Amino acid sequence: MTPTAQSAKAREFCALAPIVPVIVVQDVAHAQPLAKALVAGGLKALEVTLRSACALEAIRAMVDVEGGVVGAGTLLTPADVKAAKAAGAQFGVAPGLTESLVKACEDEGLPLLPGAVTASEVMRALELGYDMLKFFPAETSGGAAALKAMGGPLPKVSFCPTGGVSLKNARDYLTLPNVMCVGGSLVAPQGMMSAGNWAAIEALATDAAALSRATLG
Repeated sequence: MTPTAQSAKAREFCALAPIVPVIVVQDVAHAQPLAKALVAGGLKALEVTLRSACALEAIRAMVDVEGGVVGAGTLLTPADVKAAKAAGAQFGVAPGLTESLVKACEDEGLPLLPGAVTASEVMRALELGYDMLKFFPAETSGGAAALKAMGGPLPKVSFCPTGGVSLKNARDYLTLPNVMCVGGSLVAPQGMMSAGNWAAIEALATDAAALSRATLG
């Protein structure tokens, strides 16, 4: 799968909802009920980060939840890409972009949402064929103002900003024409997961899913 095809697929995932939950699963027993709560609330694209021992197991469990599209985050190496694909991940997310990740995603047929934060990094991604990017870390890299400025010279690129995004500042990003969605852990707090409070998580997801350009205008 070429980078161009990967970005086209990533755009489809990013268009499913205004928020992509960035999830750290510490207990695989939480995976399915969490995914069901988020999907029921209207958030269909889910990013499970490879930051816990059970992350790949969680992906395997979540891909069986009807209506969800499950991806693997924090892909750093070709081995991560292979493991994510084998676990059933339907897309991958990386904090940056390397030649080895590009090749691995091409070989494995895994759509990648790579990270970029400077104009040079965005231009390099474009050169490789990626025009749907993760803007990370968003808040410490200039936030919505930086992305707005990026839209002038780089109008062909769309972004999913993550890193410091909250329900409060998500609106600042989602009003920008070059932002398709935002990502964050705001709808899957560890405390609620540990308590098994799936109803509260579904309510958070419902509020987040309501953040559309129509309601922001």
